Amino acid sequence: MKTYNNPERTEWPDILKRPVLNNRDVDSIVGPVLNNVREKGDEALIKYTLEFDKVELKNLQVSEEEFIEAGQHVDSELKLAIEHASENIRVFHTAQQLKTEKIETSPGVICWQKPVAIEKVGLYIPGGSAPLFSTVLMLVIPARIAGCTEIILCTPPGKDGKIHPAVLYAAKINGITRVFKIGGAQAVAAMAFGTETIPKVHKIFGPGNQYVTAAKQMVSRGDVAIDMPAGPSELAVIADESAHIEYVAADLLSQAEHGTDSQVLLFTTSKKIADRLPEEVNRQLKHLPRKNIAQVSLENSRIIMMKEAGVLMDMVNEYAPEHLIIASDNPDVFAEKIINAGSVFIGHFTPESAGDYMSGTNHTLPTNGYAKAYSGVNIDSFIRKITFQQISKQGIANIGRDIMKMAAAEELDAHKNAVAIRLF
Repeated sequence: MKTYNNPERTEWPDILKRPVLNNRDVDSIVGPVLNNVREKGDEALIKYTLEFDKVELKNLQVSEEEFIEAGQHVDSELKLAIEHASENIRVFHTAQQLKTEKIETSPGVICWQKPVAIEKVGLYIPGGSAPLFSTVLMLVIPARIAGCTEIILCTPPGKDGKIHPAVLYAAKINGITRVFKIGGAQAVAAMAFGTETIPKVHKIFGPGNQYVTAAKQMVSRGDVAIDMPAGPSELAVIADESAHIEYVAADLLSQAEHGTDSQVLLFTTSKKIADRLPEEVNRQLKHLPRKNIAQVSLENSRIIMMKEAGVLMDMVNEYAPEHLIIASDNPDVFAEKIINAGSVFIGHFTPESAGDYMSGTNHTLPTNGYAKAYSGVNIDSFIRKITFQQISKQGIANIGRDIMKMAAAEELDAHKNAVAIRLF
């Protein structure tokens, strides 16, 4: 991890660069995949699964027998942990539901919003080196609470042509049985366009690598909505003198192990923490099974030391991290100044891992600086709010003349006449 000491603001853009591929290179690979799936459907899906995942599929959809078999291969303690996490996630997201309230904006003029679930949603669950069954919970549970009537799930198969048992178990206990063995940009294409086997959906959710993210952004230009651009994982830690160096190192490594394109940053006001961190990271790294992945990720990572906490917070907000940990005895001093972040973890005993699995908050979050404009997944992600208004005869009399005046000023006479015909 390279260290920067009080960098000037002009240096920040280079220091805070994410390790992303050239967009043109990614688009040139993803574009043909999308077009092929649009034109050839299941045939293209089977071809790309063989090419990219080295698996020859006969059936794209997971069978009931495979669900039963998966349940037999998940140990009882993990089942209990998944059920515990499901309950916490359910409690947190259920509390996000809002009641419909009718508002009288003027006498006789009643307006309200009605939340309506998106009918058809597609959930993408990354596979590869780490099958993220926790992401199943993060997407399925709020979708079901919102009331989505058709929920499908796509995830890449392992080398044996099967889906990881915990992924299927997490889906099944939360009411999802339509699971397809497709990953990558081709899965996004299938959900966006529909194929002979996989239905077209109205909105696609879920994180993925840069190819999946590019595919989501490309299909969102005209075919389907998406939750957000959610790509390679990232974590920033704010640490002052009170931080526990071993906790900070462990937190940084917890994200570095996600993938070689992940990024972790330490922002600190403490020279002691900045100086000691590399040694502690290397000490813990040696014992990790995924140390080779984490090591590459750490090459893209930074230690940034600032004398002034206010300037440090400016830089954190400029970075807009997906995950942000505040390692301090006085975390509120930093927390109140956060304006750009996906999810924030406050205090020495709040690891990012808690949000990934168990606390109840959602771990599907905006990356690559998109936290400046996007929220993480929540109940609102799965609904639309339709506005209604009902106006009485007296109500239109109260507001009608002002409507006519404004319509006339915009030279929209038909708008004016639609009111006048009711008044005169």
